Amino acid sequence: MLTIQDIAGVWDKHLMTMRTIEHLQMFSVALLLSIIIGVTVGVFIYMKPKTANPVLNFLNIVETIPDLALIVLLLPILKLGAGPTIAACVLYSILPIARNTYTGLRGVDEQYTCVARAIGLSRSEALFKVRIPLSLPLIAGGIRIALVFCMGVVTLGGLVAAGGLGTVLQNGIQLYDKEAIIVAGLWTGLLAVLLDGFAGIIEKKLHERYGTW
Repeated sequence: MLTIQDIAGVWDKHLMTMRTIEHLQMFSVALLLSIIIGVTVGVFIYMKPKTANPVLNFLNIVETIPDLALIVLLLPILKLGAGPTIAACVLYSILPIARNTYTGLRGVDEQYTCVARAIGLSRSEALFKVRIPLSLPLIAGGIRIALVFCMGVVTLGGLVAAGGLGTVLQNGIQLYDKEAIIVAGLWTGLLAVLLDGFAGIIEKKLHERYGTW
């Protein structure tokens, strides 16, 4: 069983503070890009309903590609480092955000949009002032799923010299350093649980504020 001294030794030896910062930086960039692109795609396919099935089907196909295989496919374009890792995170995370955004926008009760039209709001004004706010609980649910995807894929970045906690895990496996594997694995899992819990709190608050129609 690992003692606090053992954990501290592994932490210092593998520069885990620096690796954690690298990990969270890649995760933050990937999640932010995923939210921007995912919400934009969701709004676009809501505004252009005929594009919804082709776009969502394409994103479903991307989702079926194994995460490691996707990173490898991106290597010739983006080279070693954080680039292919972040790109893979984004490609995996667009679907849940776009799908939930689209579903949320379509699911808003028409009584709210009727009121918006009655007070003179244009279609775009009703979209941004009525539909999107009422869709936030579902959008937050999609972002929460994307968060889990990003944490998992960023960890694989250690295989392509992206840094982060995946590097510690990779070194531990190569050197058969069981202590490094256990500490890095548990710390990565704990980070994922903490971030998911934080996202869950935000999602709950949005449900309380906007309800589920």
